[in-house]
Amino acid sequence: MGSILAIASSGLAAASLRLQVSASNVANAEDNGPLPDAANASNYPPAYVPQRVDQVAVAGGGTKAIVSNISPSYTTAYDPTAPYADQSGNVAAPNVDLANEAVQQITAKYEFAANAKVIQVYSEMMKSLLDIKT
Repeated sequence: MGSILAIASSGLAAASLRLQVSASNVANAEDNGPLPDAANASNYPPAYVPQRVDQVAVAGGGTKAIVSNISPSYTTAYDPTAPYADQSGNVAAPNVDLANEAVQQITAKYEFAANAKVIQVYSEMMKSLLDIKT
């Protein structure tokens, strides 16, 4: 039965990481930078590179969360007031889809709750098992 806790714990960790990555994407969604091929690109920090979380099954049970960069990492946006804008006024904006990030955060919430419930039920079951009287 110990594997039940390991499986649920891996789900909790994956949900936490999913929420962390999504929150970072939302917080940095406006962190523009120069287009990579702009003449002054080396003088300014690049645009934020958003990430995503993919979960894969682990042999023996459980899940593993893998973080990778979203590709393409930026979209072209018009901001002629930015000091790093190219001659046309374009900058690199992080390729963050806020609707998708909301879905990721809701998914993380339910994933975390479901795995926490598994741990709770396991704990109650073990307590009940140990309370058997002869």
